Amino acid sequence: MKFVALIPARFGATRFPAKLMADLYGKPLIARTYLSTVATGIFDDVVVVTDHEEIAEVIRKEGGKIFISQKEHESGSDRIAEAAAHMEADVIVNVQGDEPFQDKKSLQDLVNSFGDSRVQVASLMMTIFDDSQIQNPNAVKVVVDKDNFSMYFSRSPIPFIRESPSEITFYRHIGIYAYKKDLLMAFTQWPKSILEKAEMLEQLRLLEQGIKIKMIHTDHQAVAIDTAEDLEKAKEYFRANFSDQL
Repeated sequence: MKFVALIPARFGATRFPAKLMADLYGKPLIARTYLSTVATGIFDDVVVVTDHEEIAEVIRKEGGKIFISQKEHESGSDRIAEAAAHMEADVIVNVQGDEPFQDKKSLQDLVNSFGDSRVQVASLMMTIFDDSQIQNPNAVKVVVDKDNFSMYFSRSPIPFIRESPSEITFYRHIGIYAYKKDLLMAFTQWPKSILEKAEMLEQLRLLEQGIKIKMIHTDHQAVAIDTAEDLEKAKEYFRANFSDQL
């Protein structure tokens, strides 16, 4: 199978304008994400999909490949689908452009899941140990069946604990997806579903179409940058883990 990583990289951002161009110890954030994805050695190809020439030029300087979006897109999934339509690939992995420290084991486990013929789309989850995360609507929860296929995603605490059984484990969804290419192309053509609109979670569109998502457990705590404060945390992580590159 041919595995291609596509990194959607929109220039605009409401909470942190032009964040993908923010400096992270000598390189723009998007360059760090691109280079860490390539460094995993997992993918047959890695392409940054962007709407802006500044981002494209950053990736060209790193010797990377870019695809310039020709359309306006509502989501990263829509953006990568435009690029995927022009590519030969069996599986497309959507790598978030604002997560500069990609984890090789998590991504390897993700692509390995497609050895199971039942898997059409896969994503990541991690165990929640902090009770405040269970109640936090920004931390998306997922419940799975015995084979770790998704049953439901919600911003609410799921499952609801009526009598607090100790064996219940809560899982947080980590928003990286791998799709069989044909499913990605179909998914982005389906209209928004009722549950998707209610929770503002696009993966519910898949569930409402009867597509279960294979959930892969990870212990890697992704560093996602949505605000200037997040960038400072990323710098702390870089200092702690990549001091030889300072």
